[in-house]
Amino acid sequence: LRSTLSAASVKDKMMRATTTLLSLLSLLVAIDGFRPVFKPAGPRALTRSVPRMAPTADGMPTEEETGVAKQKIKKLVEENKVMLFMKGNRMFPQCGFSNTAVQVLGALGVEYETFDILEDAFVRQEVKTFSNWPTIPQLYVDGEFLGGCDIMVEMFESGELKEAIEEAKA
Repeated sequence: LRSTLSAASVKDKMMRATTTLLSLLSLLVAIDGFRPVFKPAGPRALTRSVPRMAPTADGMPTEEETGVAKQKIKKLVEENKVMLFMKGNRMFPQCGFSNTAVQVLGALGVEYETFDILEDAFVRQEVKTFSNWPTIPQLYVDGEFLGGCDIMVEMFESGELKEAIEEAKA
């Protein structure tokens, strides 16, 4: 039995997952005795602080920092057949595009690794140079950059993404 999912089906699954998560959060709030541990000062108080790049005279990372980030990216891409650089992780994507990328790979049922670029400001900047692609998420299959979210969805719909991953795994 061959099963294929359309982009609409993937979006539907994402909406159901989001609704389920919100329902669970509502239940947590409804539990008797639940009290927030802190009161945020405002909307920005809930965001994670991203490590800042070390200040230099021109405000750019040093060659050493760029080199370390580039080596880290290269190692991750070479050691993992399917590598997704994203905001957040597969269990808790931090943007809609990263969430869509996770849903697409999940729909294919493939094993893949992720790297949360929000955890490393140097990798976050350098991965864009490494691929010559300005946005996140970024998908690499068998060491080759395939594209971002939109390209992943197009390749998924046409069957090219499944073929590329199966070829890499062979």
